[in-house]
Parts: sequence; C-alpha cells; structure tokens
Amino acid sequence: MPALTPKSIYQIKVTLKDSKPPIWRRILVPDSISLHQLHTILQIVMGWEGYHLHQFIIDDEYYGDPEDDEMGDMKNEKRYRLNQFVRRKGFKFIYEYDFGDSWEHIILVEAILPIQKGAQYPICLEGKRACPPEDVGGVWGYEEFLEVISNPKHPEHEEMLEWVGEDFDPEFFDIEDANLGLRQFASRARMK
Repeated sequence: MPALTPKSIYQIKVTLKDSKPPIWRRILVPDSISLHQLHTILQIVMGWEGYHLHQFIIDDEYYGDPEDDEMGDMKNEKRYRLNQFVRRKGFKFIYEYDFGDSWEHIILVEAILPIQKGAQYPICLEGKRACPPEDVGGVWGYEEFLEVISNPKHPEHEEMLEWVGEDFDPEFFDIEDANLGLRQFASRARMK
C-alpha cells in the first residue's frame, strides 16, 4: 500500500481487556495507516509474536486478513485506513489476537494531534507490564500462570519458568525494544 501523507497523529491507548493489573501501551500513529499496518504496530508494542490470527471489530464490522476468514464476512484490513473510522477523540474499537486465547485489546483514541515536524512515527510513549506469553490460555490462564511462577513451592513452578524463561518479569515493559521494533517497521513501511 503506498504511503499517504498523514494529516494528523492519533494518540492511542491500547489496553489488554480484563488484565489485572492492566497491561497497556500508549502510542502515536499517523492517521493514514492501514488497519494492517496498525496490526503490525500493535504486535510490536504489545510484544506478541504474530503466531495467531487476528481481527479488528469496528462498529460491529470485522476487518482482518480475508485469507484467514472461513466465514467470508471479514473485510480486508489492507484496504481500510484508520482515518476512515476515527472522527473524534474518545473513539474505541477492539483488536482481537489469537482466537483460541482471545486476547482482546481495547483501542482508545485519546487525542488527535498535529504532526510534529521532524518527529518519527509510530512511537510508543509509555506502557505498563510485560506481554503475556503466547499460548498461556488467555487472561485467566495468564493469571494462573502468574500465581505459579510467583510461588516457588508450586509443583509446576520450575516447569513454567523453564517454558517462559527465567528472566521473564511480568512487571517489566521494555519500551526501548518496542521503539526499536517500531523504527524498523517504519523504515520498511516508509512511514515518516
């Protein structure tokens, strides 16, 4: 998809629905990005690996990769730009990743901002907490996982630490890594 010159920047807060305490990111994205590009940006800032299917739910319509749509009612996310939907701050929609674990992300447009000359977009401004591991079982599986890894006496403690890696810290969000991924994506996508 050819790059279009953005007219404004959206400040978006992405919150993993039902995560307690909340797992979230705040990002700035050009208004002209496609939903497909937004999918890639969300994968990067949240920390997902892209192993699973996804979809956007906007005004009761479904957008995603039509090749992954067995029902035939999904609209092609590559053909729709974010600014076709967002008309005001406060606009909300859903990004669902991994239909088995059903990770629903609430996407909230917090502000519509002017483009800052010389600024690079997209960028992650802040966030809290690590992304859950892939295939952990959704929000409730993740809660159970956290209980297991925080209790050295739990019979599955060692197995879970081995699975996730001993350096996994559920409270740590690596914003530098997220922004490095976004810069690499932007250079490939020719975003300004």
